[in-house]
Amino acid sequence: MGMMGIERLSGLVSSAMSAALLCAASAASAQAPREQTPVRPQGLMVAPRGSTPTASAGAPPLPPPALPPPARPEGTRQVATPSQQRGHGRLFQPQDLGMLEGPDREAWQKPDQVMDALGIGDGSVVADLGAGGGWFTVRLAKRVGPNGVVYAEDIQPQMIEAIQRRVDREGLHNVSAVLGEADHPALPVGRLDAALMVDTFHEVEDTRSLLTNVRAALKPGGRLGIIEYRTEGGGPGPSREERIQPGQVIRAAEAAGFRLMRQEQFLQFQYLLIFTR
Repeated sequence: MGMMGIERLSGLVSSAMSAALLCAASAASAQAPREQTPVRPQGLMVAPRGSTPTASAGAPPLPPPALPPPARPEGTRQVATPSQQRGHGRLFQPQDLGMLEGPDREAWQKPDQVMDALGIGDGSVVADLGAGGGWFTVRLAKRVGPNGVVYAEDIQPQMIEAIQRRVDREGLHNVSAVLGEADHPALPVGRLDAALMVDTFHEVEDTRSLLTNVRAALKPGGRLGIIEYRTEGGGPGPSREERIQPGQVIRAAEAAGFRLMRQEQFLQFQYLLIFTR
């Protein structure tokens, strides 16, 4: 092969190598990941950082930002409703008040003996806690007379209305109906000679807060009477599952600062615990 043949062959080899390198570079470029451009939702304009997004012309308006819940007005109380299950058992329903008005209740409830045990007499200032329809309220009011005061407290507005109707019907002027809270009966501090809870304690969830507030409403030496149905059953009270042992009541009262004076056994279906502050 002459000199011209060798030069021609060398040129062909060089061209082939250049073509191979060009193909390799093109392939590498095709395999390299491309930067993705984010897709902007149709109709939404980009807002500066920290500002509120706005909608472009023709797009549906964006919903307004959520507002915080309204603040609870200072000094107002949160009232429980029948659906708010206040404690170990359900709240006694206003439509069931007729169950508390049986003609034989006077015989087995012995209200005069209960009031005697608590030292309630003419001129006493007392509270009927969880007063319901006011069965005990009117008897307390007649016992303390015009020189005394009865605070009839309940946490259900329907009960307060029932108490007020009953008091008006009886012509009593020494009863003050009080709408309280589940853990705060809204009673005046240091005013009471005695307080009575009849078949109410088993409905209370925060017993310590409630009893602490009741204790604050009692005068020094004031008395608290708690009546609940015996756990062995019997009587017209709540189901056995809702009833509570006396020891449970005593522990809760002592945790709130009360001291047990005695337990009375004269009631047919219930027990009466008497505490002092």
